[in-house]
Amino acid sequence: MKHHHVLPTLVLTTAAVLAAPPAAFAAPSPQPTPSASTTRAEIPVPDAGSVEITKKDPAGDVLSGATFLLLTSAGQEAGGGKTDDQGKLTFPDLAPGIYRLKETASGSPLHEVVADQDVIVTPGATARLTIVDPFKPAQVLLKAKDDKTGKLLPGSTVNIGCGEATLLTLTTGPKGTATGELPVTSKKAECWAKQVKAPAGYDLYTPSKSFTVTPGAPVTVTVTNAKTATPPKPTPTEKPTTTPSTPGDKPTDSTSGASKATPTDSVTPEADSSTAPAADATDNATPKAPAGSLAHTGAEAATPWILGGAGLLVAAGIGTLVVARRRTAAEPEHDDIGEAS
Repeated sequence: MKHHHVLPTLVLTTAAVLAAPPAAFAAPSPQPTPSASTTRAEIPVPDAGSVEITKKDPAGDVLSGATFLLLTSAGQEAGGGKTDDQGKLTFPDLAPGIYRLKETASGSPLHEVVADQDVIVTPGATARLTIVDPFKPAQVLLKAKDDKTGKLLPGSTVNIGCGEATLLTLTTGPKGTATGELPVTSKKAECWAKQVKAPAGYDLYTPSKSFTVTPGAPVTVTVTNAKTATPPKPTPTEKPTTTPSTPGDKPTDSTSGASKATPTDSVTPEADSSTAPAADATDNATPKAPAGSLAHTGAEAATPWILGGAGLLVAAGIGTLVVARRRTAAEPEHDDIGEAS
């Protein structure tokens, strides 16, 4: 009988021990729940904002396929995508702050991308942006040529523009060419080129040349110049004015006085030195007299006068001799008369 009463007691004790642990583990579980609920209440979730882009070109047409990237102020990517058929792209669910919008591709061969820009996102609002992609500039090649030979000419300055505005000025270099980018504001533009400075030695090309440009397309503008017509040579024109001045003075001086005419006459025999050898050839009796000296002194011209003077001297000498002889013959007669007295 004692055994019979002991067994139930042991079973109940064991059951009590096994049932106790679940009660002990269940007690602490409700404690973390209040702390989590209080943390969520202290940090409110801000209202999100968004950015909406509308893409166009200068003509007002919408552009699809343009690629954009949106970056946070820390440089992290916040979104990206391409514009749709209406030229629109939206970046939703953005935390308020400052973002950087970057266009990576225009999606068109005629358009350029725009520069990066900042976008401010405010809580619960949508920032709407209209972005206009400019047309690509036309690539201009300027040439200046000789209108006859086609030779490329340096130093030609040309203004280029569209409408009434001058948009580009180019000057050809040593190779006779110049390049530049011409801004374009439409898909097809009528432009002009006008030379404002001609190459050295050439006349200015006065007409304006018209041409058509399209965005991003190359275009060649050629200006031809004619050589400047040479007037009746400026150098020869100056020489006659200076050359006559020297001889012109001489005639004026010769007419001023008779004394200046004498050197002019003395020069004439020198110019006629060709007659001197003939005189030498005929005059064999006086070989020692140089022909040149006669030409310089004018002896040939004075010879008749010299001969005439010599004749007079001879006649005078003969007369003097006759008189002297007569005196000699008459003198003794006078002596005799003296003695007789």
